[in-house]
Amino acid sequence: MFNYKPPKEIRPLFIIHYAPLILVMFLGPITPIYGFFRLPIAQLISIGLGIVVLAAGYGLFIKWTIFWHKKYKGQLIANGIFKYIRHPHYSSLLILGFGLALFFSSILSLLLAIMAVPIMLWSAIDEEKLLIKQYGKKYEKYLEKVPWRFIPKIL
Repeated sequence: MFNYKPPKEIRPLFIIHYAPLILVMFLGPITPIYGFFRLPIAQLISIGLGIVVLAAGYGLFIKWTIFWHKKYKGQLIANGIFKYIRHPHYSSLLILGFGLALFFSSILSLLLAIMAVPIMLWSAIDEEKLLIKQYGKKYEKYLEKVPWRFIPKIL
């Protein structure tokens, strides 16, 4: 079904870029349980915003997963969500991290989500180097056509 394995050179990066999200999931609930590291906004507003952001992140993750399973056969993909951003999977993970931080109303989780941004950026840059080696000029043209890694017109 889905036999993709990241190249050995970038497997440690996969572990590193999932670490902040995993920490958010484990440390985030500490805030509502024990009441410290709370965001300085009303908890209901934070939870509501968190649900909206989580839904967006989960929707993007599902959209990427379905598209990837249906279309990826080892070729360069430049259509669908990939017309707008180069790394929708990383984007979905970042959005999920921020959504969880808001949902838990946790400063600690928010800091972890912020820390995840440069980690994901580092992972994306390293992955792009490998993709240039794999696809050559085709990928370089794609980079010119789609300048945004995670969020159109922002990052």
